[in-house]
Amino acid sequence: MSYIAVMTDHIYLGELEQIVLLAVLRLKDEAYAIPILDQIETQTGRKIARGALYTALDRLEAKGCLRSRVGEPLPERGGRARRYFTVTPAALHALKHSRASLLRLWRGLESLLER
Repeated sequence: MSYIAVMTDHIYLGELEQIVLLAVLRLKDEAYAIPILDQIETQTGRKIARGALYTALDRLEAKGCLRSRVGEPLPERGGRARRYFTVTPAALHALKHSRASLLRLWRGLESLLER
């Protein structure tokens, strides 16, 4: 498993954290655990354990990259509510910085990787 850490105003984002944030952005108002897992698998082909996702979500919330809210209790979930996530402005800044840094690193290396 590869790991990329990027510093952006003291917010470090690993590869999984970036992937989770991007999935949450894609899902908009429907960003809760199962659709996030589905989005990651659909977009990356990567299967992530539910426990690993919850750990990443909690870590991102602690870093100030995500906010969560609890929805209404649902009968189909035995009266339990879903936890929905939203990306914060700090996370958007961190993602922009990360993307720009990686693009700078990739610049000029495409031909080496096409061999």
